[in-house]
Amino acid sequence: MAETSYALLEDRGFIAVEGEDALTFLQGLISNDIEKVGAGRAIHAAFLTPQGKYLHDFFVVQMEDALFLDCEAARLDDLRRRLSMYRLRAKVALDDASDTFTAAALFGENAGAAFGLGAEPGTALAFAGGVIYVDPRLAAAGARAVLPAAAARQALADAGFEDAGRETYDVFRLRLGLPDGSRDMAVEKDLLLESGFEELNGVDFEKGCYMGQELTARTKHRGIVKKRLMPVDIDGPLPATGTPILCGGKKVGEMRSGHGAKGLALMRLEYLDKASGTGHDFTADGARLTPRKPDWAAF
Repeated sequence: MAETSYALLEDRGFIAVEGEDALTFLQGLISNDIEKVGAGRAIHAAFLTPQGKYLHDFFVVQMEDALFLDCEAARLDDLRRRLSMYRLRAKVALDDASDTFTAAALFGENAGAAFGLGAEPGTALAFAGGVIYVDPRLAAAGARAVLPAAAARQALADAGFEDAGRETYDVFRLRLGLPDGSRDMAVEKDLLLESGFEELNGVDFEKGCYMGQELTARTKHRGIVKKRLMPVDIDGPLPATGTPILCGGKKVGEMRSGHGAKGLALMRLEYLDKASGTGHDFTADGARLTPRKPDWAAF
Protein backbone atom coordinates (compact mmCIF):
# COMPACT_ATOMS: atom_id res chain seq x y z
CA MET A 1 0.00 0.00 0.00
CA ALA A 2 1.30 3.43 -0.89
CA GLU A 3 2.01 5.91 1.88
CA THR A 4 -1.16 7.78 0.89
CA SER A 5 -3.86 5.69 -0.76
CA TYR A 6 -7.52 5.97 -1.57
CA ALA A 7 -10.44 3.71 -2.33
CA LEU A 8 -13.67 4.75 -3.98
CA LEU A 9 -16.58 3.44 -1.94
CA GLU A 10 -19.03 2.60 -4.68
CA ASP A 11 -21.42 0.96 -2.24
CA ARG A 12 -22.17 4.34 -0.64
CA GLY A 13 -24.99 6.69 -1.57
CA PHE A 14 -26.08 10.20 -0.58
CA ILE A 15 -29.25 11.80 0.69
CA ALA A 16 -29.29 15.58 0.38
CA VAL A 17 -31.27 17.11 3.25
CA GLU A 18 -32.34 20.66 2.46
CA GLY A 19 -34.84 23.21 3.74
CA GLU A 20 -35.22 25.67 6.58
CA ASP A 21 -36.17 22.90 9.03
CA ALA A 22 -33.37 20.49 8.07
CA LEU A 23 -31.37 20.92 11.30
CA THR A 24 -34.28 20.59 13.71
CA PHE A 25 -35.69 17.68 11.71
CA LEU A 26 -32.48 15.65 11.93
CA GLN A 27 -31.73 16.69 15.50
CA GLY A 28 -34.79 14.87 16.79
CA LEU A 29 -33.96 11.66 14.96
CA ILE A 30 -30.22 10.91 14.98
CA SER A 31 -27.82 9.84 17.73
CA ASN A 32 -25.30 12.66 17.34
CA ASP A 33 -25.62 16.44 17.64
CA ILE A 34 -26.41 17.90 14.23
CA GLU A 35 -25.46 21.35 15.53
CA LYS A 36 -21.82 20.24 15.34
CA VAL A 37 -21.99 20.00 11.56
CA GLY A 38 -20.72 22.90 9.48
CA ALA A 39 -18.36 23.76 6.67
CA GLY A 40 -15.46 22.82 8.96
CA ARG A 41 -16.91 19.78 10.71
CA ALA A 42 -18.49 16.42 9.83
CA ILE A 43 -20.01 13.82 12.13
CA HIS A 44 -20.92 10.15 12.23
CA ALA A 45 -24.36 9.23 13.56
CA ALA A 46 -27.03 6.54 13.62
CA PHE A 47 -30.79 6.30 13.18
CA LEU A 48 -32.42 3.85 15.59
CA THR A 49 -35.73 2.15 16.21
CA PRO A 50 -37.88 3.68 18.97
CA GLN A 51 -36.60 0.78 21.11
CA GLY A 52 -32.98 1.87 20.57
CA LYS A 53 -31.91 -0.83 18.12
CA TYR A 54 -29.68 -0.13 15.11
CA LEU A 55 -31.31 0.72 11.78
CA HIS A 56 -28.84 2.86 9.80
CA ASP A 57 -25.62 4.78 10.32
CA PHE A 58 -24.12 7.51 8.14
CA PHE A 59 -21.68 10.39 7.93
CA VAL A 60 -23.10 13.92 7.79
CA VAL A 61 -21.31 16.69 5.90
CA GLN A 62 -22.35 20.17 4.86
CA MET A 63 -21.91 21.51 1.35
CA GLU A 64 -23.33 24.95 0.65
CA ASP A 65 -26.85 25.03 2.13
CA ALA A 66 -27.43 21.27 2.21
CA LEU A 67 -26.57 18.46 4.59
CA PHE A 68 -25.51 15.22 2.94
CA LEU A 69 -25.94 11.81 4.55
CA ASP A 70 -23.26 9.41 3.30
CA CYS A 71 -25.04 6.07 3.76
CA GLU A 72 -25.27 2.52 2.38
CA ALA A 73 -26.44 2.76 -1.23
CA ALA A 74 -28.30 -0.55 -1.11
CA ARG A 75 -30.34 0.64 1.86
CA LEU A 76 -30.70 4.31 0.92
CA ASP A 77 -34.35 4.00 -0.09
CA ASP A 78 -35.18 2.41 3.26
CA LEU A 79 -33.41 5.20 5.17
CA ARG A 80 -35.13 7.90 3.13
CA ARG A 81 -38.52 6.22 3.61
CA ARG A 82 -38.05 5.97 7.36
CA LEU A 83 -36.90 9.57 7.65
CA SER A 84 -39.85 10.72 5.53
CA MET A 85 -42.26 9.16 8.00
CA TYR A 86 -41.26 11.84 10.52
CA ARG A 87 -41.21 14.78 8.13
CA LEU A 88 -44.88 15.72 8.78
CA ARG A 89 -45.10 19.50 8.18
CA ALA A 90 -41.39 20.19 8.43
CA LYS A 91 -39.97 22.24 5.57
CA VAL A 92 -37.34 19.75 4.49
CA ALA A 93 -36.54 17.85 1.29
CA LEU A 94 -34.83 14.45 1.15
CA ASP A 95 -33.31 13.90 -2.30
CA ASP A 96 -31.13 11.09 -3.63
CA ALA A 97 -27.83 12.66 -4.72
CA SER A 98 -26.00 9.40 -5.40
CA ASP A 99 -25.62 10.04 -9.13
CA THR A 100 -23.89 13.36 -8.49
CA PHE A 101 -21.36 12.46 -5.79
CA THR A 102 -19.11 9.59 -4.81
CA ALA A 103 -17.49 8.68 -1.48
CA ALA A 104 -13.81 7.92 -1.00
CA ALA A 105 -11.70 6.69 1.89
CA LEU A 106 -8.19 8.10 2.16
CA PHE A 107 -5.79 6.14 4.31
CA GLY A 108 -2.16 5.69 5.08
CA GLU A 109 0.18 7.77 7.21
CA ASN A 110 -0.68 11.48 7.18
CA ALA A 111 -3.62 11.05 4.78
CA GLY A 112 -5.40 14.07 6.20
CA ALA A 113 -2.24 16.12 6.54
CA ALA A 114 -1.83 16.04 2.76
CA PHE A 115 -4.76 18.48 2.64
CA GLY A 116 -3.78 20.55 5.65
CA LEU A 117 -6.23 18.78 7.94
CA GLY A 118 -5.28 18.36 11.57
CA ALA A 119 -5.75 15.27 13.71
CA GLU A 120 -9.12 16.20 15.20
CA PRO A 121 -11.81 13.70 14.10
CA GLY A 122 -14.40 15.32 11.86
CA THR A 123 -12.32 18.33 10.80
CA ALA A 124 -13.46 19.25 7.28
CA LEU A 125 -12.64 21.57 4.40
CA ALA A 126 -13.81 22.19 0.85
CA PHE A 127 -11.94 20.26 -1.84
CA ALA A 128 -12.40 19.79 -5.60
CA GLY A 129 -16.08 20.71 -5.64
CA GLY A 130 -16.84 18.58 -2.61
CA VAL A 131 -15.56 18.15 0.93
CA ILE A 132 -12.77 16.20 2.62
CA TYR A 133 -12.71 15.44 6.33
CA VAL A 134 -10.85 13.50 8.99
CA ASP A 135 -12.82 10.33 9.75
CA PRO A 136 -15.15 11.47 12.59
CA ARG A 137 -14.88 8.08 14.28
CA LEU A 138 -11.13 7.81 14.61
CA ALA A 139 -8.25 9.93 13.33
CA ALA A 140 -6.18 6.78 12.76
CA ALA A 141 -8.74 5.78 10.11
CA GLY A 142 -7.49 8.62 7.88
CA ALA A 143 -9.86 10.83 5.95
CA ARG A 144 -13.01 10.56 3.89
CA ALA A 145 -14.23 12.62 0.96
CA VAL A 146 -17.45 13.45 -0.84
CA LEU A 147 -16.55 14.44 -4.39
CA PRO A 148 -18.27 15.05 -7.73
CA ALA A 149 -18.46 11.56 -9.22
CA ALA A 150 -17.05 12.42 -12.62
CA ALA A 151 -13.89 14.04 -11.27
CA ALA A 152 -13.15 12.09 -8.08
CA ARG A 153 -10.34 9.84 -9.36
CA GLN A 154 -8.49 12.65 -11.08
CA ALA A 155 -8.81 14.99 -8.09
CA LEU A 156 -7.33 12.38 -5.75
CA ALA A 157 -4.56 11.46 -8.18
CA ASP A 158 -3.65 15.12 -8.55
CA ALA A 159 -3.39 15.31 -4.74
CA GLY A 160 -0.80 12.51 -4.78
CA PHE A 161 -3.01 9.56 -3.78
CA GLU A 162 -2.89 6.13 -5.40
CA ASP A 163 -5.92 3.87 -5.88
CA ALA A 164 -5.41 0.95 -3.50
CA GLY A 165 -8.84 -0.61 -4.12
CA ARG A 166 -11.75 -1.36 -1.85
CA GLU A 167 -10.38 -4.68 -0.59
CA THR A 168 -7.23 -3.01 0.74
CA TYR A 169 -9.34 -0.45 2.57
CA ASP A 170 -11.55 -3.21 3.96
CA VAL A 171 -8.56 -4.95 5.56
CA PHE A 172 -7.39 -1.59 6.92
CA ARG A 173 -10.69 -0.81 8.65
CA LEU A 174 -11.04 -4.41 9.90
CA ARG A 175 -7.64 -4.12 11.61
CA LEU A 176 -8.88 -0.96 13.33
CA GLY A 177 -12.14 -2.59 14.38
CA LEU A 178 -14.40 -0.16 12.51
CA PRO A 179 -17.86 -1.48 11.60
CA ASP A 180 -19.22 -1.02 8.09
CA GLY A 181 -22.96 -0.50 8.46
CA SER A 182 -25.26 -3.50 8.24
CA ARG A 183 -22.34 -5.74 7.25
CA ASP A 184 -21.30 -5.59 10.89
CA MET A 185 -24.34 -4.35 12.81
CA ALA A 186 -27.52 -6.41 12.78
CA VAL A 187 -30.52 -4.32 11.78
CA GLU A 188 -33.22 -4.02 14.47
CA LYS A 189 -31.07 -6.10 16.80
CA ASP A 190 -27.74 -4.55 17.82
CA LEU A 191 -27.18 -1.71 20.28
CA LEU A 192 -24.95 1.27 19.45
CA LEU A 193 -22.71 0.82 22.46
CA GLU A 194 -22.03 -2.81 21.50
CA SER A 195 -20.45 -1.47 18.31
CA GLY A 196 -18.25 1.17 19.93
CA PHE A 197 -20.34 4.20 19.00
CA GLU A 198 -19.47 6.01 22.22
CA GLU A 199 -15.70 5.74 21.76
CA LEU A 200 -16.07 6.31 18.01
CA ASN A 201 -17.86 9.64 18.47
CA GLY A 202 -21.17 8.46 17.02
CA VAL A 203 -23.45 9.30 19.93
CA ASP A 204 -23.87 12.48 21.98
CA PHE A 205 -25.15 11.99 25.52
CA GLU A 206 -25.58 15.71 26.11
CA LYS A 207 -27.99 16.51 23.26
CA GLY A 208 -31.75 16.43 23.61
CA CYS A 209 -34.08 13.55 22.85
CA TYR A 210 -33.82 11.54 19.65
CA MET A 211 -35.23 8.29 18.38
CA GLY A 212 -34.00 5.45 20.62
CA GLN A 213 -32.28 7.81 23.07
CA GLU A 214 -33.81 6.31 26.21
CA LEU A 215 -32.37 2.82 25.81
CA THR A 216 -29.00 4.15 24.61
CA ALA A 217 -28.66 6.38 27.69
CA ARG A 218 -29.84 3.65 30.04
CA THR A 219 -27.35 1.18 28.58
CA LYS A 220 -24.52 3.62 29.23
CA HIS A 221 -25.46 4.67 32.74
CA ARG A 222 -26.21 1.16 33.95
CA GLY A 223 -23.08 -0.26 32.37
CA ILE A 224 -24.92 -3.25 30.94
CA VAL A 225 -23.04 -3.79 27.68
CA LYS A 226 -22.36 -7.53 27.63
CA LYS A 227 -21.24 -7.94 24.01
CA ARG A 228 -18.80 -5.98 21.87
CA LEU A 229 -17.91 -5.91 18.20
CA MET A 230 -14.18 -6.45 17.92
CA PRO A 231 -11.45 -7.45 15.46
CA VAL A 232 -10.52 -11.11 15.11
CA ASP A 233 -7.55 -12.76 13.45
CA ILE A 234 -8.68 -15.80 11.45
CA ASP A 235 -6.67 -19.01 11.10
CA GLY A 236 -8.48 -21.03 8.46
CA PRO A 237 -11.27 -20.37 5.96
CA LEU A 238 -13.18 -17.10 6.40
CA PRO A 239 -16.46 -17.87 8.22
CA ALA A 240 -19.61 -16.43 6.68
CA THR A 241 -21.40 -13.53 8.33
CA GLY A 242 -23.68 -14.87 11.04
CA THR A 243 -21.61 -17.98 11.74
CA PRO A 244 -21.73 -18.83 15.47
CA ILE A 245 -18.45 -18.55 17.36
CA LEU A 246 -17.93 -21.36 19.85
CA CYS A 247 -15.72 -21.83 22.89
CA GLY A 248 -15.82 -25.05 24.88
CA GLY A 249 -19.01 -26.04 23.09
CA LYS A 250 -20.85 -22.81 23.98
CA LYS A 251 -21.90 -20.06 21.60
CA VAL A 252 -19.94 -16.99 22.68
CA GLY A 253 -20.23 -14.76 19.64
CA GLU A 254 -21.16 -14.31 16.01
CA MET A 255 -19.06 -13.60 12.95
CA ARG A 256 -19.72 -10.39 11.05
CA SER A 257 -17.76 -9.10 8.03
CA GLY A 258 -14.28 -10.25 7.08
CA HIS A 259 -11.64 -10.45 4.38
CA GLY A 260 -8.82 -12.95 4.24
CA ALA A 261 -7.38 -13.40 7.72
CA LYS A 262 -9.11 -10.37 9.27
CA GLY A 263 -12.66 -9.96 10.46
CA LEU A 264 -15.06 -8.48 12.96
CA ALA A 265 -17.11 -10.49 15.41
CA LEU A 266 -19.67 -9.71 18.09
CA MET A 267 -18.23 -11.36 21.22
CA ARG A 268 -19.68 -11.92 24.68
CA LEU A 269 -17.27 -10.13 27.01
CA GLU A 270 -17.55 -12.63 29.87
CA TYR A 271 -15.89 -15.32 27.76
CA LEU A 272 -12.89 -13.32 26.58
CA ASP A 273 -11.01 -13.71 29.88
CA LYS A 274 -12.37 -17.16 30.68
CA ALA A 275 -11.12 -18.70 27.45
CA SER A 276 -7.52 -17.72 28.06
CA GLY A 277 -7.31 -19.95 31.11
CA THR A 278 -9.30 -22.94 29.90
CA GLY A 279 -7.27 -24.08 26.91
CA HIS A 280 -10.31 -23.70 24.69
CA ASP A 281 -10.04 -21.93 21.38
CA PHE A 282 -12.60 -19.68 19.75
CA THR A 283 -13.76 -21.46 16.60
CA ALA A 284 -16.22 -20.72 13.79
CA ASP A 285 -16.98 -23.24 11.04
CA GLY A 286 -13.55 -24.84 11.18
CA ALA A 287 -11.56 -21.63 11.60
CA ARG A 288 -9.75 -20.58 14.75
CA LEU A 289 -10.32 -16.99 15.85
CA THR A 290 -8.19 -14.75 18.04
CA PRO A 291 -10.06 -11.65 19.29
CA ARG A 292 -8.11 -8.40 19.68
CA LYS A 293 -9.24 -5.44 21.72
CA PRO A 294 -8.87 -2.23 19.64
CA ASP A 295 -6.58 0.44 21.04
CA TRP A 296 -9.45 2.93 21.10
CA ALA A 297 -11.92 0.68 22.95
CA ALA A 298 -12.77 1.38 26.60
CA PHE A 299 -14.08 -2.05 27.69
